[in-house]
Amino acid sequence: MNRTDSRYLGEILIEKGLISPEQLKGALNQQQKEGKYLGQILVGQGLVSEEEVQKVVAKQLGLDFLFPAEMEIHPDVLGTITAKRAQECRVIPIDRGVNWLRLACTDPLDRSLQETLRRELKTVIRWAVTTNLQINKALERFYHEQLHNVTAILEELSATELEQLSTSVGREIGDDPDKLVNEAPIVRMVNSIINEGIRLNASDIHLEPFIKGVRLRYRIDGVLYERKAPPLTLYPAVVSRLKLIAGMDITEKRLPQDGRITFVYTGRDLDLRVAVMPTMHGESAVVRILNRQNLSLRLENLGMEGILKRFERLINMTHGMILVSGPTGSGKTTTLYAVLSRLNKTERKIITIEDPVEYELTGVNQISVNPKLNFGFAQGVRTIVRHDPDIILVGEIRDLETAEVAIQSALTGHLVFSTVHTNDAAGTFTRLIDMGIEEYLVTSTVRGVLAQRLVRKICPECKEEYQPTAMERDLLAQMENVPPHFYHGVGCEKCNLIGYKGQTGLFELLIPSEEIEGLVMNRASSSTIKKQALKEGMHTLRRDGLEKVSAGVTTISEVLRVT
Repeated sequence: MNRTDSRYLGEILIEKGLISPEQLKGALNQQQKEGKYLGQILVGQGLVSEEEVQKVVAKQLGLDFLFPAEMEIHPDVLGTITAKRAQECRVIPIDRGVNWLRLACTDPLDRSLQETLRRELKTVIRWAVTTNLQINKALERFYHEQLHNVTAILEELSATELEQLSTSVGREIGDDPDKLVNEAPIVRMVNSIINEGIRLNASDIHLEPFIKGVRLRYRIDGVLYERKAPPLTLYPAVVSRLKLIAGMDITEKRLPQDGRITFVYTGRDLDLRVAVMPTMHGESAVVRILNRQNLSLRLENLGMEGILKRFERLINMTHGMILVSGPTGSGKTTTLYAVLSRLNKTERKIITIEDPVEYELTGVNQISVNPKLNFGFAQGVRTIVRHDPDIILVGEIRDLETAEVAIQSALTGHLVFSTVHTNDAAGTFTRLIDMGIEEYLVTSTVRGVLAQRLVRKICPECKEEYQPTAMERDLLAQMENVPPHFYHGVGCEKCNLIGYKGQTGLFELLIPSEEIEGLVMNRASSSTIKKQALKEGMHTLRRDGLEKVSAGVTTISEVLRVT
């Protein structure tokens, strides 16, 4: 055991230069009012980190400070306590001897917990100190399957418990909603479904009831994959639990509802957007996971190597309109956030109007539309221009009114970014004209259009060379230089046996020349505009995709899937 340090926590932190005497005095005053540990208050005020406090606490008590998530712990040791109990008590077993077990905890002063675990485990417990973040990471690393597997949760329930729970769910949820949706197995089941989605780097979780059962699917890198779902008998409670924590009315089942959840995962907060709608066999739910760690805000990381310099020149214009086109889920928001991140300087004021704001950008004024209050994109832009912006982002141009105010803003000296739903870059010009915008306004304001798609990247851990089919070789014959080697992923633990991990963009950049502007003025078709752009050297989405196949980034089947 380490030597103890009998000095007070605050005294040691001052000696280490981590806090000042004045800061300690303020924290002690707050402690008297709130009754919390001094360390909790100091961490909450942002004066010190939890790790710094816990290291001092460990030294005071003569205990080891450990990083259990980074340790190699024997499975037999992990098996001394169930995943559920480790999570409840916030402890991780580290090692053991003939008649003792060492546990890492965050609160070595909780005598009640220590005595309870000593009786339960029937052994002498030696304690070590760690942080909440380390506990979260260790639980995720060592107990993931037990904590986040729907099947494992159901197996923990006895047949009688499962029958009782199913019978309770069989009643109208409205009879006793709070009690039912807060049942421990239901809470764990919903948490496990969400945790699994985050672990898999899914963008969306789909829960759908059908006459014979429930379907649970995760959208990973743009593709849906099915997983073991909760039984149909428990499904109403699962959806009600989702609705409850998302701030919805759980008694309303006839109308669609939207909500939001702040979900804690390994010590960090994630935003979840939840949408529920009634179907023939119950309420269908989709959970969108907004994981900022998966958001790349660097243009260099998006996959636009071939057009990056031209695109950078385009976005550095002082006025005009730049549009990003593509279907839902093609990465338009990520691209525009990366653009704003690049342009976000002290000398520029940037304001966005979005539906809704997905990620917060430091230094950017962001507004959400509110249809209930008749505050849409058009109304938002009219408000924004009165606040002296240099750059405006309009989430989407979907109607004539929004298009008109966006174009007017571009004409009055603002740089406007927005998105449209078109199949390619050339189609954006005809789309605006079809909305009712005059041709001369389109040519006067649109400085460029970036069309894009997302393809999955080959997993680097299981990437292998293979022989392409005759059809694939015929497709690649369009290229000037056919690569000598072709690759795909065979599937491994790192990519969940899929063969792909992560996504990259395919891009098609059209910057209108005088010839193309002339075609737009004459209401030429999108195919005619595209033909001229190709003549001028534009690379199509498919060509960009084939170049990424040649570079070993993605596969031919992926390029064909999205182009």
